[in-house]
Amino acid sequence: MRPKTRITIEDLYEVKGKAELVKGKMLLMSPTGRRPARASGKIYRRLAEHEERVGGGYAFPDNVGFAVNLPHRESFSPDAAWYVGPDTEMEFCEGAPVFAAEVRSKHDYGPAAEQAMREKRTDYFACGTLVVWDVDLLSPNVITCYKASDPDHPVIFRRGELA
Repeated sequence: MRPKTRITIEDLYEVKGKAELVKGKMLLMSPTGRRPARASGKIYRRLAEHEERVGGGYAFPDNVGFAVNLPHRESFSPDAAWYVGPDTEMEFCEGAPVFAAEVRSKHDYGPAAEQAMREKRTDYFACGTLVVWDVDLLSPNVITCYKASDPDHPVIFRRGELA
C-alpha cells in the first residue's frame, strides 16, 4: 500500500482540534490561552446577537472550517466569523467568511508570525473575505481592522474604543 502523499479537506474532519490546510500540509493550531479565548468568545457573542437581531448571515465561533479553493490554501478556521454562504449542514462552510477575526495567541508574535498573518490576510481577501480583524491583546492597538477594499491602510481601534 502506497502512503498518502496529499492531505485533503476530508482529512481535516479526522483532526482532534483546530487545523487548516495550507500548501498541501495540515497546519495544526494549539489551544489558546484564557484571554485570547475570552476575546474570540466576546466577538462571536456580538456577531450572534447581530444574527438574531438583523439576520442576513451566520455567526460562527472558533474551530469552524471554511473550505476554499486557492492553489496553496484549502481552508480557514478563524477565531470568530460572519458567513453568508449556503447551509452545508455537517460539512465545512463553502467559501470564506465575509468577516474573520484572528485573535493572537501566545506564539503569534515576531517576524515569522507577522509574515504568516500577512499571508493569511492576503488569502482571506483572495477568497472574498471583506474584513479581517487582527486582535492583539498585548498592544494598545487592540484591533487592527483590514478591509479588502484598502488592505494597506488598516483602521486601528484602541482599548475602550468601539470597533
